[in-house]
Amino acid sequence: MTIGTAALILVLSVFNGFEGLVKSLYSSFYPDLKISPASGKHLILTQEQLQKIRSVKGIKAVSLVLEEKAMLQNGEYQSMISLKGVDEHYTDVTTVANHIVFGEFNTGTHKNPLLVLGRGIEDAVGVQSDRNLFPLTVYLPRKGEVNLSDPFNSLSSDTVNTSGSFIIQQDFDNKYVLTNLNFVKEMLSMDQDAYGAAEIAILSGFDAEEVKEKLQKVLSENYSVQTRYEQNASLYSVMQVEKWIIYAILSLILVVAAFNMIGALTMLVLEKKEDISVLHALGAEKAFIQKIFLTEGILLAIIGGGVGMLLAFLVGILQTTFQLIPLQGSTFMINYFPVKMQLQDFLLVGSTVMIIAFLASYIPARKAAQQQFLLRSE
Repeated sequence: MTIGTAALILVLSVFNGFEGLVKSLYSSFYPDLKISPASGKHLILTQEQLQKIRSVKGIKAVSLVLEEKAMLQNGEYQSMISLKGVDEHYTDVTTVANHIVFGEFNTGTHKNPLLVLGRGIEDAVGVQSDRNLFPLTVYLPRKGEVNLSDPFNSLSSDTVNTSGSFIIQQDFDNKYVLTNLNFVKEMLSMDQDAYGAAEIAILSGFDAEEVKEKLQKVLSENYSVQTRYEQNASLYSVMQVEKWIIYAILSLILVVAAFNMIGALTMLVLEKKEDISVLHALGAEKAFIQKIFLTEGILLAIIGGGVGMLLAFLVGILQTTFQLIPLQGSTFMINYFPVKMQLQDFLLVGSTVMIIAFLASYIPARKAAQQQFLLRSE
């Protein structure tokens, strides 16, 4: 029971650590709140609407963005990308700038745009973003123009230099290129008040759901406001399902331990036959006999589970402090197993141990209560 409890808590804590790491990486790219069109790809936000949005209590910063599929070419090298135009407030709503590995985070100006590449894109087009000698060519589809006989005539193109590259997570590194918002709008022939979305950072201490409700009241039903969780609902759902599956599988360890408890209590019943007979002779009821063995099983669970929790807590503290168990390979962002212990995991495992222990104790306890014993046999 001790080993099973410790193992279950440690595995859940390691899963929490990886989950927290993944969430922190996604939170680097996704904002606290995002305003997007309820239908279609683009939305209209006038200066008056933007002023109302910024005046909502709890909002720290608002950044306007526009994302479009594009092709990036460097001579013979080319790659399909998601070109994301961002304004000067983008670094206030995300922490992408903190993940620059080469060069600097600089998207340039309307007339002199610069590209910030994901590390995977940088490799795909064969450039070094911090020392790019020759500009890259960006191809974007022209609004409402399709030429089937010559597809390249349906594209607008321009040459742009690079300023840096970032590493966050493969989903972003192999997909996104950031540049100046007005440059992308000009290439797409977008109206002045047309954007792809508005990304919002909220002040510390404010609840995202409450701020979302306030924003939704300011905006019409043509706008959709999403929290960071809603922007990545599938990711968070998958992680929760994975955690429950891991919990269910590892609980089998406790079930196996329960069979040992059943065997131990059954042997105890056989060893204490005479003592049970004495209690019967003194007038003890069957419920009292059953209670004795149930208490014995619960006591074993409390001791075993308690020692297991203490052991898991100590191992978790040592791993967090000294990184005793390393991760094999060099492709991870960290070189050790992350551990994040949570009170709810201890409560969940503790409840599981007590339930399994009760069921395991009930069988021999009931058997002991129902058997008839004699002080001596003739």
